[in-house]
This record gives sequence, C-alpha cells and structure tokens, in this order.
Amino acid sequence: MNARIGVAVMTAAFVLYAVLVGQRAWLLLTSGEPVGIAMGAALVILPIIAVWGISRELWFGVRAAALGRRLESEHTLPEEELAARPSGRVLREEADAVFPAYREAVERSPEDWRAWYRLGLAYDGSGDRKRARAAVRTAIRLERDAKA
Repeated sequence: MNARIGVAVMTAAFVLYAVLVGQRAWLLLTSGEPVGIAMGAALVILPIIAVWGISRELWFGVRAAALGRRLESEHTLPEEELAARPSGRVLREEADAVFPAYREAVERSPEDWRAWYRLGLAYDGSGDRKRARAAVRTAIRLERDAKA
C-alpha cells in the first residue's frame, strides 16, 4: 500500500512538473529566438521520455505483482523462513544459502515462468536487484508467451 501511495504522490508531482514545464516550453517555442526554440523543444521532449520510462516501470510493477498474486493463489511462492533485519530485509547470507535451489530450478525448466519469478525473488533476497528485475522480466515474458 505504501508503494501505491508513493506512486500516486510521484505521479501528481510529475503532472504539476509537466504543466509548469509545458508553460515554459510554450513561451520559449514562441520566442522566435533559435536558442529559445531549441530549449523549448527540449522541454517538450524530456517529459515525453520521462512518461515513457515511468510507464514502463509502472507496467513492470503491475505485471510482477499480478504474477506474485498468481503464485500466491497457487501456493507456490517460496516458503523458506529466513531471518531478517529489523527493517524486514532478509539477511543476505541466508538468502545466498537457498539461492542455488532456485537457480537449479530455472536450469531444469528454462521455459517455466514460475521458476524464473522465484529466481527473481531469490536474487532480490541476495541483494542483486539488477538480476532480480531481469529474472522477473523473463518470467513476465514467458507467462505472456504461454498465453499467446
């Protein structure tokens, strides 16, 4: 729930930013000065790129959460009880100890989106966010391809 509130606040802030920047961009584009026109064009293009990036991340979050709920409903989420810090973050040593089992599951079934999703959770527990996101993206792609 906190993540959704954060997304809502960030989206509202971005909308305000886009309106204010849009006003400035319009003033610069209509200034008649070459430098002003170039800066105005940049002020139009940069928010478009930001919208693309934010949309991509939000879609990733929606799809990842949907797969997580599906695994939860199937009772196939990892069930290891790992020690955690007071913040709730799993101790890396414990996550590293269970990681090989999830990696081997993906090696045995490379087309199984469930195995890839669980591998992503294991990567995340081990503190490797880049690989965690890549594994979850693979799970999303495999699950989407399986529906097609």
